[in-house]
Amino acid sequence: MKLWENGNDAAVNEKVEEFTAGEDIKLDQRLVEWDVVGSIAHATMLKKIGVLTDSELMDLKKALVEVINLDEKGKFNIELRDEDVHTKIENYLTESLGNVGKKIHTGRSRNDQIQVDLRLYTKGKLLKIEKNLLNLCRELTRFAEKNRWVPMPGYTHFQKAMPSSVSLWTMAYVESMLDDLKLLKVACTLNDQNPLGSAAGYGVPIELDRDMTTELLGFGSLQNNVLYVQNSRGKIESIVISALSQIMLDLAKLSNDIILYSTEEFGFFNIGEKFRTGSSIMPKKRNPDILELVRGKTSIVTACMNQVMETIKNLPSGYQRDLQETKEPLMKSLGVTNNSLKMVTMAIVDISVNKERLLQSFTSRIFATDETFKLVSQGIPFRDAYKHVDYNFQHYKKERPEDIIKKRKYKGTTGNLGIKNIKKKIDREIKNSNKRGREFRNTINNLLKL
Repeated sequence: MKLWENGNDAAVNEKVEEFTAGEDIKLDQRLVEWDVVGSIAHATMLKKIGVLTDSELMDLKKALVEVINLDEKGKFNIELRDEDVHTKIENYLTESLGNVGKKIHTGRSRNDQIQVDLRLYTKGKLLKIEKNLLNLCRELTRFAEKNRWVPMPGYTHFQKAMPSSVSLWTMAYVESMLDDLKLLKVACTLNDQNPLGSAAGYGVPIELDRDMTTELLGFGSLQNNVLYVQNSRGKIESIVISALSQIMLDLAKLSNDIILYSTEEFGFFNIGEKFRTGSSIMPKKRNPDILELVRGKTSIVTACMNQVMETIKNLPSGYQRDLQETKEPLMKSLGVTNNSLKMVTMAIVDISVNKERLLQSFTSRIFATDETFKLVSQGIPFRDAYKHVDYNFQHYKKERPEDIIKKRKYKGTTGNLGIKNIKKKIDREIKNSNKRGREFRNTINNLLKL
């Protein structure tokens, strides 16, 4: 039976059942562990307030842990008749334990149940994304250190502008991704609120201990107002996806630069053979497919963000079935971002720099601004120096690009990128991220202990 059926209702039309279930049957298969974990925490709290006995709690825990074991073996498959993960698990408990299984839903609704599942699922995925984002930052920093004094033309309007370096280009992405990390942490904090106990959005007439389930599930805080719990569905998902979209925008820009700079026309970088695929018609041709796909998948994540925001923008307070449509874009965005980070990191490790080609690309005009400031240092007003160099540039001698990039020594320039301090920050963040990941996993494992 469905959780909402009472045995007296007429059977729902099969097509209606298919339509309302939507993609939930496939998506909810990923939530089995989290629904079990949330149910164990809820049952533990029900025992504390006298709804369950010690033996009933133990029976429920054993049956719920068995659900995870069956799921891991591929023997707990959600089908259309189950409707969703919540119904599948509760029916299993009722079939296994009889009346004890029927008690598990006391004090909760599928509305706060799915919120718990998604918050825990998202927390686990965000911790992995955070770890992979920091791994990419670390590899980019190593790449920058390895090529610290390799000159590279700087571009504006896609025209050669001023002397730059491979390291400046690389560290620009590192610092941008560390900003992405700040956004990701905000999204993590908002997601890390316990919705359990809000029921359908208006609480229940028994004294639930929401602080207890917050602690048991390892949430950072309790989401206090029971109605806001329901109103925040979609809102928090959109914030999470927004943070992910910023990561993907950086990955797309980085990928685009590498694709461009590795063409024969530029020849600045060489992408490793393992990360290029061939053509079905052109022998010897190799393509940067991985980077192109990352660039393309960015649109998926930004589209998912828009999908969620468009879904929730005109909804009234309280739960509406429309909110079901925010689940898939959230899961898709988490998966795309995580996989893209891993792929780009692997590609970065295997990229080499063509220093000779980079040096050859320095034409005389790229040094015009440096020549202008030489005159400024002699006391000539900048605008006069600008015009003088513009009119007489053919008489100036071309400098060594290596010398120029070392001369820029104020903070943030080619000669003073602060790589050492950024490395320390990345190492510190990695350590903290790993710690949070271990603590979260330990919390879940403790709940599953019999």
